[in-house]
Amino acid sequence: MDGRALIYYVETGIYFLLALVALALEVWAFFDCLRHKGNAFEAVSKRTKTFWLAVTGGAMAVGLLSVVGGGGGGILGPLGLFGLVAVTAASVYLADVRPAVKDVGRGGKRNMGPYGPW
Repeated sequence: MDGRALIYYVETGIYFLLALVALALEVWAFFDCLRHKGNAFEAVSKRTKTFWLAVTGGAMAVGLLSVVGGGGGGILGPLGLFGLVAVTAASVYLADVRPAVKDVGRGGKRNMGPYGPW
């Protein structure tokens, strides 16, 4: 086997694994958004449920195209422009919107101290 062919296969495998990890993150964000009530999003001033479903659904579609495309390094790959935007959108939902919406479902932070409930 030629050295260039080996590098190609290793590089393609790494891109494919990155695409799978990105897709898992985007699927998690989409289905987590589905399970929360719509009024919880407005209660914490985080846009609407429809907006976040569209954002995370679009991210999931880009992630799926990236995996189906073999995880290549092109514009749709996990490190391409659309792939990075999709992972960023899903990450923003999971890091910012999800904790706020989740707290609304539990009744807010009534008996929460700095290190957990008391």
